[in-house]
Amino acid sequence: MGKRGNGEGTIYKCKDREGYRAAYWAQTPDGRKRKYVSGKTRAEVARKLRSATANRDEGLVFDSKNQTVGQYLDQWLSDAVMGSVKQRTYDNYEYIVRKHLKPILGHRKLRDLAPDHVQSLYRAKQD
Repeated sequence: MGKRGNGEGTIYKCKDREGYRAAYWAQTPDGRKRKYVSGKTRAEVARKLRSATANRDEGLVFDSKNQTVGQYLDQWLSDAVMGSVKQRTYDNYEYIVRKHLKPILGHRKLRDLAPDHVQSLYRAKQD
């Protein structure tokens, strides 16, 4: 296997434990940071690395530290949505975030957000 290109990540065997680890660079709100994925087999780590770098390339970065869902949604609206959609669409997104999402999920830490939290939001909105 040849050398990987710049930004494609690195896969290596762990010295201190069994398994493999991959490292790649991602742009975060605090600047560029090195991220890691681990697994038992090289193939598993390669799959995780492909997924992580694809998410990174699409702009999905999950370096939340102590960021709440509400803070993330505000940042998403200002960085990703504003200027890329019509004003009416932006106003609708902002309304949904302010009226429906932030009151229920806004206080949660982004790193702790789980599928059951979103499911409970759906249930609450259906009732």
